Amino acid sequence: MEKQKVQVAVGSKKYVLTSDEDPEQVRRVAAYADRLLRETAMAARMQEGPAAIMSLITLSDRLLKSQDENARLRRELNSAMERLAEH
Repeated sequence: MEKQKVQVAVGSKKYVLTSDEDPEQVRRVAAYADRLLRETAMAARMQEGPAAIMSLITLSDRLLKSQDENARLRRELNSAMERLAEH
């Protein structure tokens, strides 16, 4: 897919992102980032800048936990496939 420019809003700022992803996916990601930023800012009662850092930390935590879970599930799947192959 050809790179396209997509305008999105995250927090109080607008950005033009260039991506080869589907524009709807880019908007979906930006909307998720915006929602997380706003939730973090409200919950912690902090300015947008520090809330952005906390949001980044939250997303990093979610990503690493998802990667760990993915690896665990792959190990389970491989183990199950090996057991099936033995029979």
